[in-house]
Amino acid sequence: MATEITVPVLGESVTEGSIGEWLKQPGDAVAADEPIVSLETDKVAVDVPSPIAGVMSEHRAEVGDTVEVGAVIAVIEEGASAGAAPVAKADTPAPAPAAAKAAVSDAAQTLSPAVRRAVLEHGVDPSTIKGTGKDGRLTKEDVLAAAKAKADPAPAPAATPAAPVAAAPAGSRGEERVKMTRMRQTIAKRLKGAQEEAALLTTFNDVDMTAVIEARTKYKDLFAKKHDIRLGFMGFFAKAACLALKDVPSVNAYIQGDEIVYHDYVDISVAVSAPNGLVVPVIRDCQDKGFARIEKDIADYGKRAKEGTLTMADMTGGTFTISNGGVFGSLMSTPIINPPQSAVLGLHRIEDRPVAVNGEVVIRPMMYIALSYDHRLIDGREAVTALRIIKEAIEDPTRMLIDL
Repeated sequence: MATEITVPVLGESVTEGSIGEWLKQPGDAVAADEPIVSLETDKVAVDVPSPIAGVMSEHRAEVGDTVEVGAVIAVIEEGASAGAAPVAKADTPAPAPAAAKAAVSDAAQTLSPAVRRAVLEHGVDPSTIKGTGKDGRLTKEDVLAAAKAKADPAPAPAATPAAPVAAAPAGSRGEERVKMTRMRQTIAKRLKGAQEEAALLTTFNDVDMTAVIEARTKYKDLFAKKHDIRLGFMGFFAKAACLALKDVPSVNAYIQGDEIVYHDYVDISVAVSAPNGLVVPVIRDCQDKGFARIEKDIADYGKRAKEGTLTMADMTGGTFTISNGGVFGSLMSTPIINPPQSAVLGLHRIEDRPVAVNGEVVIRPMMYIALSYDHRLIDGREAVTALRIIKEAIEDPTRMLIDL
């Protein structure tokens, strides 16, 4: 019996997506609940599982096609047992689960879900494969080619000398055209739209990180032992931002039509770099959370972003954004707001610099911080005040404990 596979509901207000990658080809055996296709939406990649066990009969959409929710994209013929593994092909070696799982675990930060599945299925070591994807990342095709080469090694070269390889013309330059992913197109549109609609302005300050560094050094072991999570810098800045947004509510608000929407809660979007682009999962109700809960949320989102398992719900909402370019070595930047939000805090790298303290020049670990904001809603005085509150809270973390 043939079963049609349709595009599932992808999230609130999301009506369509794009075929990112077919994980099963016509003729392939499919187990129940096994992912068969990866769909790209404006924010995330979603794997669509098979509702039955059987054999992939046909694709009704190609990679890159835009498909609406409810559209039929594939057909599966029911028949194969749900628990049966696909029969190994003649040129495919049996997978080595233990070795493959260890290799995947080591490379999990860098492999997409489809690539990880291929590595486990074919039992190859991803660290030995040269990636041909963007920035040298592995693709599923790279893994399949490596598996085939492992099963059918090239014969020994003949004794006759090889024909000379024609050298590339001197000065030749190549180029490659790659279609933008749906997520990258959406990122481009949203950021450009923010520049065109909002009256963007950025105010800067610098922060002496001495107190936070000393606190982390003193309590990091106890914190990790009690909460099973590392004490990072983002927790301090998230709590400092809560103080600032409480005192300057316009920085936590946004414009909707001819109205201003104020929030009595702080949902912080944390900008995270994922394989397909920048994503901003939301840490909700930061004003009520302690350092440990915030750090755990951040760690969980960072891990899932790299694995490609974030959901639409994870990135829906958000009243304020924190973007940490310092992890990449940025000294200073002017971050762009995440619409419909009205402000974003940019963090940068920490470096020792000479500063004047009590009339003396001393070396301190300093960080530049930036607040970009929509001047239509937030006045300069309010923006500067909010950034100053964050600076003061970081330089004297006790303020975060006594709500100053």
